[in-house]
Amino acid sequence: MRRRRRPAQELRVAIEWLPIDTKRAMLDAIEHNRIIVGAYTDRDGGVCPMLAAHRNGGRTSYASFARAWDSYTGAGHRSRPATERELTTLRTMLEASLASDAPDGTTLGKAIADHRVLAGRTPRPKADTGERNRTPELRKRHGWAWTRLFRRYEDYEAAMAELERESGSGVDVAGPDELDLRDHAIR
Repeated sequence: MRRRRRPAQELRVAIEWLPIDTKRAMLDAIEHNRIIVGAYTDRDGGVCPMLAAHRNGGRTSYASFARAWDSYTGAGHRSRPATERELTTLRTMLEASLASDAPDGTTLGKAIADHRVLAGRTPRPKADTGERNRTPELRKRHGWAWTRLFRRYEDYEAAMAELERESGSGVDVAGPDELDLRDHAIR
């Protein structure tokens, strides 16, 4: 089962995904606007951080940020002003994200896009080892795969007993409880 991230971690990741212009616009917006949680706007002129950034020039539609912001703030069914602690956290995360972005404007999103382009390239050809695949030739021949994985020890014991009977050589296979390697240890 996949673990759910903590709300602060979700908010930090959502902020990392924002474009640099939107981060800068949001920083300006939280200084000059009344920021709320739980809605886009309220009757008193308060706005959510994303709408405030949009009005400040950061034209980005990013629903993940809104969900992360509401989750972090514990927004209920009614809007309310953001607390000073919530605003300080948002400001700090935005500043840290801007500081970690490369000066040339690259972000985490750009790095992921570059990775997808590289991953989409054709893989290197396999080196020729000189061995040929004999699976089609031997597929119908009983016992051609002389070894296989066993999930249970009883199945392994049965296979080894069958191998012993077929070979007739009387090879005795020791079980794990019969092995005593202390005499063979290097001292």
